[in-house]
Amino acid sequence: MLDGPSVLGAFRQCGITDVVWIPDSQLGTWEPALAEAKEPRLIRVCREGEAIALAGGLLLGGRRPIVLIQCTGLFEAGDTLRNIVHDLKLPLFLLVGLRSHLAARKGKVADTCPEFSEPLVKLWKLPYVVLDEGSNPDEIVTAYRQAQSEKRAGAVLLAE
Repeated sequence: MLDGPSVLGAFRQCGITDVVWIPDSQLGTWEPALAEAKEPRLIRVCREGEAIALAGGLLLGGRRPIVLIQCTGLFEAGDTLRNIVHDLKLPLFLLVGLRSHLAARKGKVADTCPEFSEPLVKLWKLPYVVLDEGSNPDEIVTAYRQAQSEKRAGAVLLAE
């Protein structure tokens, strides 16, 4: 189960120093656990492009951030993502909430976010895994550690 305390534990296992985020949907339910923790540091931002740029600066400064945003914000932040990951080649790691993805699997949603999220992540050549309600925090740890060992960017897409 991916709840605030278990996700916080996974972040600590990874050595993540900063959580840069805009809380939304399921990710927002993790706020109490993240806000109470002294480590990793929680950094709230106004826009998703700002989150990615800030995480890029933290990476350059030797920190180990993770960016938590929703898929619609990922759409907005594309140019910043391109610059940080492909131009600067920084090992940015994101956890992205896939709004309406579970309902779309059942054909019960008119929301187009599920239709565009994965194709866009593939287009940006960002390695990723998709997790859902049956996933556990160890899967976040595995994905993060693999990206770090390969010195590359990566993402966990969380089906909501």
